[in-house]
Amino acid sequence: MMAPFPPDPTQSPPMPFDLAPLDLLALTTFFVLWGGYNVIFRLPGAPASLNLHMRTVREVWMRNMQARDTRLLDGQLLGHLIQSVSFFASTTVLLIAGDLSALVNADRLAALVEKMHVTSTASGALVEVKLFLLLGVLVYAFFQFTWAVRQYNYTCALIGAMPDATNHPPSVDVEEAADAAAALLSLAVQSFNAGVRAYYFGFAALGWFVHPLAFMASTTLVIVVLVRRHFHSRAFHAVRRFGTAVRMVLPERRQPQPPEGG
Repeated sequence: MMAPFPPDPTQSPPMPFDLAPLDLLALTTFFVLWGGYNVIFRLPGAPASLNLHMRTVREVWMRNMQARDTRLLDGQLLGHLIQSVSFFASTTVLLIAGDLSALVNADRLAALVEKMHVTSTASGALVEVKLFLLLGVLVYAFFQFTWAVRQYNYTCALIGAMPDATNHPPSVDVEEAADAAAALLSLAVQSFNAGVRAYYFGFAALGWFVHPLAFMASTTLVIVVLVRRHFHSRAFHAVRRFGTAVRMVLPERRQPQPPEGG
């Protein structure tokens, strides 16, 4: 029986999970751009985004609510927000179930993806890696949505206990109470926005099933869309104008808040 041929020292070792160098580059680009977007616009001195101007609007909302005799409208608005986030959370559960089902049939999916691939074949192991990436994105979105719902519920309690702007004990700091409620509401919105952004990047991850270059291109496109919508859209300019118009309602002693991401 002939001895097996020794390994060729000139050949590079196989990549884990059948990942080619281009796949690793695309995956690194995905995480760097997603993480970088979340970090850069939270740094001090970062440009004011649409969400930052919306935080000013929410602070004015809490102060106006203190002056209202009935707060039925405020409860209805918050209930609408909770329903929207709950819808996204329920949809994410269904998407996670679909992704797990695809993982069971990864080999069949690999044969389908191979027909779409441009330069190389797609193995079952590589398809599983791509599906696990989508699964991770969806699980992250689910936790963000459910945490947003919890924070909205906490905000409901703060609104129910909110002191009246004129008829309150002298020891009650109504401005501090309004600031705290607005801050908690902004945290809930921030978690919801993080979940929605995960959906955007989940769509970008679908490009990996076509080709790593398509993966990098779709990720870059998502960044362009997010930056445009949160810094250059007509909605941004409208909210900024409104925030500037009502900013005088806020007291000068208010402590500065950290920047909120796009």
